[in-house]
Amino acid sequence: MTSLNLAFSYLRLSNDEKKEGESSSISGQRLIIEDYCRAHGITLVREFVDDGYSGGNFDRPGFKSMISQLKDGKVKLVITKDLSRLGRDMIGVSQYTEKFFPENNIRYIAISDNFDSMRTDVMTPFRLAMNEVYLIEGAVKVKASLKTRRENGHYCACPPYGYMKDPRNRHHLVPDEATAPVVERIFKQAAEGDSARKIALDLNQDGIIPPLKYRALYRDEFTPEGAARASDLWNYTTVKRILKNEVYLGHTQLGKSEKASIKSKKKIPVEKEHWAITENTHEPLVDPERFERVRVNMGKNASDFRKHEKVRNSIFKGITKCALCGYSLCSGGTVYKGKREEYWYLNCTRQRKGLTDPCPGTRIRYEDLLEVVRQDLNELLAMSRAEMEAMVEAIIAEKYSIPALQAQKLQREKAEARLNTIDKIIEKLYLDNAEGLIDDARMSKMLTTLEAESRGLKSLAQSLSTENPAEKERENFERLFELCERYTHIDHLDRDVLLTFIERIEVSPKEYPDGTVKATHRNQPFTQKVRIFYKFVGELGGDSTYSFPI
Repeated sequence: MTSLNLAFSYLRLSNDEKKEGESSSISGQRLIIEDYCRAHGITLVREFVDDGYSGGNFDRPGFKSMISQLKDGKVKLVITKDLSRLGRDMIGVSQYTEKFFPENNIRYIAISDNFDSMRTDVMTPFRLAMNEVYLIEGAVKVKASLKTRRENGHYCACPPYGYMKDPRNRHHLVPDEATAPVVERIFKQAAEGDSARKIALDLNQDGIIPPLKYRALYRDEFTPEGAARASDLWNYTTVKRILKNEVYLGHTQLGKSEKASIKSKKKIPVEKEHWAITENTHEPLVDPERFERVRVNMGKNASDFRKHEKVRNSIFKGITKCALCGYSLCSGGTVYKGKREEYWYLNCTRQRKGLTDPCPGTRIRYEDLLEVVRQDLNELLAMSRAEMEAMVEAIIAEKYSIPALQAQKLQREKAEARLNTIDKIIEKLYLDNAEGLIDDARMSKMLTTLEAESRGLKSLAQSLSTENPAEKERENFERLFELCERYTHIDHLDRDVLLTFIERIEVSPKEYPDGTVKATHRNQPFTQKVRIFYKFVGELGGDSTYSFPI
């Protein structure tokens, strides 16, 4: 029997095509090929199958194995049900049908398309083009469907550690009884000051199974090779990834990455403002206050730091900034006549020598800043509900005047009109590409530019939503007032109280009388601006310049 009577059959089916019925199934393809071989006296040597693989690229195990064996030269015939089974990438399929197969003296037959590489068929380029159009249309439909589900808060991804898919609704997350307590423990330790490395060591010591290993053993189907690669130990990177993930606040965050192109398997990160974020979609495993405390403590081994008695432990770490350069203020000062607190200062970190462009410098006495913030907080806590509401209305009246709202509406309408135009341009690009009027490289470049513009416009339109911004502002103030109701007066300002109320503090340089830049004598009076930005609402307004000594 000659090699021309020996054949390989190749069968492929993507996950999307499985919905089309038995005629497109692997078994359906097999029957068609076997009937053809019996009718034409061909012996099938081996069958190669890729079940669940897209035709958009050739990175498929069955296909690569077949090409490798074809290079041995023992089999000179390949048969598929139709051209689309070989692939839907027009350029890639052409490379095999017009170059690889002929150059290696291999005959290729696509039964349903009546294609035989030994014959010239003028319709082949059109069939390949239509297969690619099908691929693009399918990708666009899948992307649109996924976008709709994401915007409706459906969780269309692998559930994160600590959660599982709701048995009654696979698009909804519910806490996993086995792993949710571990996530809660991780956040508790981090809020208390433990580093990610220490948390990982504690979990390993207690024999807790790490996320990927847990999935391989109890939840998802892994290949033996994939399961073997899952580590038995926690590491600090895994702990940090959990501590940064806002899904544990009860929010759905999807679309963090996307394919580089329709035909590529590589995923590229997406900027956070373009993620699909829906709040309060499932039960949280951590409250916002603890999550914020963890964010501030991240990377700082606070527990070990406080063991050293001689080290000044500033409650303002990561919160207090220099108004001139935006850099953090750090502890500095000396001990004089046994007194430490009196000579404890916070200084700008960009003021040090050796920098090419140092900051002119900001400095404030630690005890003075404590007292300024404590007094400001107590003034807020002492306000009645009526006084608070009057303050809110005054702020809103200034920020959201009628002309400002009208300008915002016009800007939103322009953004939405441009988005509609971009959708039409993209649709025409696909049609021009299918008809050969524009090549793949140029289309890809234009799509990248248009999609980047589209993401920016969508983000802008969302920020200029039809919701009344004044109502959103009132809601944010209400959240702050709910925090205020937990306290009556603050006698001692500590880190917990500070993190509960304050987002950041900006400190400006001192200003001395008569415009002098340095004090001319001890205890000389001066003024200094201290801007306090509260959680949810920012600066409350009013004069933020204080006279010292207090």
